[in-house]
Amino acid sequence: MLKNKGLYTTLTFIIMTTFLLTACSNGKTKKTVSKEEKRTTTFASDEELLNYIQQSHLNYMWEGAEPTSGLAPERIHIDGNYPQNDATVVTTGGSGFGLAGLIVGIERGFIPRKEGVERLHTIADFLATADRFHGVWPHWLEGSTGKTKPFSMKDNGGDLVESAFLMQGLLIVREYFKNGNNEEQALATKIDTLWHEMEWDWYLNGQDVLYWHWSPEYGWEMNFPLEGYNECLITYILAASSP
Repeated sequence: MLKNKGLYTTLTFIIMTTFLLTACSNGKTKKTVSKEEKRTTTFASDEELLNYIQQSHLNYMWEGAEPTSGLAPERIHIDGNYPQNDATVVTTGGSGFGLAGLIVGIERGFIPRKEGVERLHTIADFLATADRFHGVWPHWLEGSTGKTKPFSMKDNGGDLVESAFLMQGLLIVREYFKNGNNEEQALATKIDTLWHEMEWDWYLNGQDVLYWHWSPEYGWEMNFPLEGYNECLITYILAASSP
């Protein structure tokens, strides 16, 4: 019963995410499409439809990226109204998934390889200078400055889970380009440096379990050990394999 419930929840999440990303993408594109152009409404085959959907989903991380960092915004308001003044706030974990999507886009030819590499260099350079806490990024960053945007009052330091999501995307990029041309190999080297600089052992807090948060102001007060069979398992996989 629990297994079926988990499957149902997962499928619901995937469907809702697909709907929201497509909605964001379509809304953003609508501003730039001229009145004479018409959006495709019919497709010759299921494959053509799927290609269209897959390419459209890249828009959030590609066309919708925060311009300075190249990372994924925490949210996009199509009307341009940001009542919390957070238009430039980027999400580290979400950007990790977005990075994997960009590699798919490059492989499929949706994104020109040279332009994709340039964007990825921008991202790697930004992450190298952005706030980190023992090599670990916060949940949110100000995309225009690289400074921490607190997720909550005490959550203003390193976020190990979100950083793990980000690093898994970066490692996909590294592996994809490590045997490429000079620019691509340089990109892989930058990512490898970021990978080596993550201090996973610091987040043990002297115990036999990883901790989600550490803040230079509040220390370990969030007190969230990573346990159980859930999304946090990626932290242990990366920590165990880290250099």
